[in-house]
Amino acid sequence: MLTKTMPYAITPPAQASLPIADSDLLFPLNRVFCIGRNYAAHAVEMGHDPDKEPPFFFLKSPSNLTTDGAFPYPSRSSDVHHELEMVVALSKGGTDIAVEDALDCVFGYGVGLDMTRRDLQGEAKKMGRPWEVGKAFEKSGPCGPLVPVEASGHPTDGEIWLDVNGERRQTGDLNQMIWKVPEMIAILSQYFELQPGDVIMTGTPSGVGPVKRGDVMHAMITGVGELTVAVT
Repeated sequence: MLTKTMPYAITPPAQASLPIADSDLLFPLNRVFCIGRNYAAHAVEMGHDPDKEPPFFFLKSPSNLTTDGAFPYPSRSSDVHHELEMVVALSKGGTDIAVEDALDCVFGYGVGLDMTRRDLQGEAKKMGRPWEVGKAFEKSGPCGPLVPVEASGHPTDGEIWLDVNGERRQTGDLNQMIWKVPEMIAILSQYFELQPGDVIMTGTPSGVGPVKRGDVMHAMITGVGELTVAVT
């Protein structure tokens, strides 16, 4: 058991965090929950029937989320895809949170990318293995600043799109999410004790595709913000 007064055997990593729009404060990151196939058109393009699938989640590491506007092309992959997502940051948590109370837990919203080593993810799927090698690699979650609820409200609809080198790749609307933000929070709280600092990446619209070194991704979510990331 560790306490604040006990010395560490090694120097601990820096606290992972996200900036907050129009503030000098940082939002400390705890866990990063990601929901899979939460837009019907994306589920179809990935070969699944969205009408027959309950929600499922996987994890990224908090240290995977970066804010420097650069995405270094990762090793061991030749097929890395962009997935644009709205990020939900929680300031409160709990267990068995009711859907009608879930939005009280939200601190704010942001724009994020769930970058994916699609070839490695595909191999893991075929062998029935976890997805971390395809999803939770270093700097796989470029993000923009969080916009507090006081400024953004709770977005339930609005355009969400991503361009690569000025060409539109992904487009959709937040109202196309199969599982809405309150439902995701409520469902997660049935399996985990949600905590302040947890974030949820809420799924991606259709149009996911590969990037290469030298590409520039530009994303926007109405009422939440924009994000530009260069592939290096």
